[in-house]
Amino acid sequence: MEPEDGDPQRSSLHCSPTSSSGSIESSSLPLEPSILEDVMTVDKVTTDKLAQGLLSHYLPDLQHSKQALQELTQNQVILLDTLEQEVTKFKDCNSLLDINSLFTEAKVYHSKLVNIRKEMMMIHERTTKLKKRALKLQQQRQKEALEKEQQREKELERERQLIAKPAKRT
Repeated sequence: MEPEDGDPQRSSLHCSPTSSSGSIESSSLPLEPSILEDVMTVDKVTTDKLAQGLLSHYLPDLQHSKQALQELTQNQVILLDTLEQEVTKFKDCNSLLDINSLFTEAKVYHSKLVNIRKEMMMIHERTTKLKKRALKLQQQRQKEALEKEQQREKELERERQLIAKPAKRT
């Protein structure tokens, strides 16, 4: 396609079977004559204007999307922090349950300890009573043994006195 008039913008587009910068390479397309006519080379000014037009058309939307993505990322970080705090609360709640079970267990062991202490005090009282009784019995037996010994000595003395003594000759 040749430009019909001398318009510089129209003259910047022209058909060329050769590839240059900014055009589609001919090796990527089948080499048919009708397709080669569609391959066009574009000059630098037109490329810049097309790029600026494309950027001016899509850049605001892309910047808006970028800002929305940044907000989403920030909200996601906040959500993750909040979620982590909630997980920590649940762990604390579970540890509170563990603490409550430990306190319950401690109460059980405390009551067992109190019962053992009462039993030990009762056993101590019994042993004290038994020691007193054993001491009294020992004292009574010693007293009885002493009385028997004294009784025996009295009987021996009495027997000695009863034994005839030879009279003295005078």
